[in-house]
This record gives sequence, C-alpha cells and structure tokens, in this order.
Amino acid sequence: MTATLISSPSSKLPPSDHEFAEVIHRLEAGGSMLPDTPENLMQIIGIYKAYAVPMDFYWRDLLYIAERVFLNPLPAFKYFLPQEYLNLKNHYAGDDADLRIWRGYATAHHELLEFMEKGELKRKLPKLFHHLWHDRVNMEFAEECMRAMLWHGKDMGWGKFHDYLESEEYCANADRAIRAYFKGNPLMLGLYKLFPDLFLEQVRQLSYYANLGLFWEVMAPVFFEISDLYDEGSITTVPEAMNFLVNGIFAIAGRPIYHHVYIDGECYEIIPKSKGFTWLYEAALPYVEAVFYRTAPFRGTKSYNAQAGEVPLDQKDFHYGILYADVFPVGTAGIPPTLLMQDMLHFLPPYLVEYYKHHCRGEDDILIQLGISFQRSMYNVTSAVIQALRTALLYPLDDPNPRHLMANRKFFEAQLDRFIRPESRFREIQRQEYR
Repeated sequence: MTATLISSPSSKLPPSDHEFAEVIHRLEAGGSMLPDTPENLMQIIGIYKAYAVPMDFYWRDLLYIAERVFLNPLPAFKYFLPQEYLNLKNHYAGDDADLRIWRGYATAHHELLEFMEKGELKRKLPKLFHHLWHDRVNMEFAEECMRAMLWHGKDMGWGKFHDYLESEEYCANADRAIRAYFKGNPLMLGLYKLFPDLFLEQVRQLSYYANLGLFWEVMAPVFFEISDLYDEGSITTVPEAMNFLVNGIFAIAGRPIYHHVYIDGECYEIIPKSKGFTWLYEAALPYVEAVFYRTAPFRGTKSYNAQAGEVPLDQKDFHYGILYADVFPVGTAGIPPTLLMQDMLHFLPPYLVEYYKHHCRGEDDILIQLGISFQRSMYNVTSAVIQALRTALLYPLDDPNPRHLMANRKFFEAQLDRFIRPESRFREIQRQEYR
C-alpha cells in the first residue's frame, strides 16, 4: 500500500495564516501531523507492534469481563483469562476471518502467551504469584480507557450508543440479564430491588467494556499487519503508515458494536447487533475523543472542587489525553501511561530496543522514551482519523474547486486549533530532538 501525496493547493489558495500553517499544508498534501522522517517511521511502527501484543490481551479480557464475569460481586480473578478466550478467534485475522486484516493467526499472539507463562521473571510460576507480584499485563490501563469513554460518552457528537444506555429498552434488557445472573441468590436480588440504579449503572459500565473490547479487536490485527509490512519494506514513509490506518478505518467502519452476556449457556442481548451501532461512530471516534484528547487529570494533580477552578467547567474542554501528556514526569496526564509503557516494554521489536540504547540515559529512562514514541504514534493515528473524517464529510484533497479546498482547510485549521494550548505536545513532535 502506498501513500498518495497531493500537490500543495497553494496555487489555488493563499497560504494559511494559522500558527501551524506548515502542518496544515502538509495535511492538505495528504500527509500526517507527524513529520515524515525515517526515524519517526521506525518509532511509530515499533510502537504499533509493541502495543498490539498487550492489546491482544486487553480486548479478550474486556470481552470476558463483559460477557462472563458480568456482575460478579467479587471479581478477584477477572484478569485470569480462561483458555476459551485465549483461543477466541479474532474476526480480522486467520484463514476464516470476516475480513482478514492481519495475515497471521486468529488466536492469542505467541509473544503474549510466552509472557503470560513466565512474565518478567522468565520463570514458570503459579499464575497467582505472577499476578500478586504484578508481573502481568496491566489490565488497569484498559479499564481506565473504558472509564474515560463512559465518563465522556454523553454529548461527544458521535453516535447514539451512550443515549441508548439510558433508554427503557436497554434497562429492560439489562433487567432480564441481572435477574438471570442472580437467579437463586435472594440476597443479591434483594439488593437489586433496593438499589436498581446501582446495578444498572454497573451494567452500563460493562457495555463500555464490550464496546472497547470490540474496538481493540480490530486495532490489534491492524497494528500487527502494519508492523509486518514495515518489516517487509512495503511501508516506507509516515504518510503510507497513516494511509494504511485510514484505509483500515473505512474497511471496518460498519463493524457491529454490541453487548451480549452468557449465563448458564444462554445468550442475553443487552445491546443487540440489530440496533445497528457501528465501530466507527460508536467506538473509534468516541475512543479518540475520550482517550486521546480528554480523559481526566492524573489523580492527585488537580482539584475537582468547583471553587478551586482547576479543571474546566465543561467536559468538552478537558485536555488531559496522550496528545497533551507531559511524558517526562511519566503519567501526569489523564490515564497513567506508565502502565501501558510497562506493558509495551516486553514486546519491543529489536530495532526499537537498539534505538533506545543510543538515545536513553540508561534503562531507567526507557519508559520515558517509550512514552514519547507512543505520543508520536498516536499523533499519527489522530492524523488518520482527521483525514478519514475529511474524506467522509468534505472533499478530495485534489478537488479542482477552490471553495471546496477552502472548506477542507477550515476543517484542518479547526482540528489543529485544539493543539494551540500550551499543554499540547504538538510543537514538540515536530522536532526530532524531542526525546
């Protein structure tokens, strides 16, 4: 797959006077917000590979919790994936895939299985020991992403998933599942009768577990495939990497988003596939908005007291995602990136390990370097989302009509307005020496 770079529209439009005019012209030419350099390409592809392996655990465990653990009041073993979910076939990999994105196999990745067996200690010990030693995949990171989507779900401007969770139909579906799950347990049924909203809110959260699991089920094979293409020499530029993501977004945009629960061998459709919720509008766009842009301040750094005025009054003005993260004191923006960095550390491709040897201040610095590379990679993913939205909502980059080109420019400028604020790392990622 090759990127299509469009000639600059400067012959039909005057130069942009935006602060980030150079990047806007790059987007108008079919490029990414991330500069196209071999070093940037190597970093982002290496990160996609390192992210894909733990993501292969994340999506499986999120679905396991949503579908099987459900309302277990003491879910002590919810991170202990049963073999059934390790063998669960990804719908976008393997010979019998619905749409084959990755040419590899559909069951859990071999690097993930090896890590689950021996962990950082490189010793086969009881699973509980690895868990208590925290020598495992950090599912807490995935759960924080899920909670960000839940918390910011209302009024993001995309889809109707969150609205449906407040509907009478959803509550009736959840009620049937709750009663079936606690059948024969008069204590829990009594608590449900006393506090129905408490239980319904837990089910709503579990529906976001399913939503994020189905989103990441797609992204894992996308990242595995882009890594393989890079290794083969088929992807050689940052725009090519971005366009691979754009094409993947459109290929899978209509994938159903649903929430099924399995109780005593029976399936309860809390959110049926027939509702028509789709991957792009109900999962992908809300995920980017809630996790890349908004999230919430890192715990302990800001007061939510209204009189203190330390956080925005409106959730739409939150700016604590990875695109704004100050990675040097790792974890100071929103969802703690240290958990993901620690997970990715185990699965770095050799070329990225070698790169960090030359650019780190010792092993203690590697998580910070990982965080910065991850930030670069997510700016490229965000670029793919911006270009996909422009394709869906506006005009081709080579449209001959100057009015159409100006509409595209206004769209790009509005997107980049979100990075003007000083917390943004947009300026830093334009410089190669940002490490």
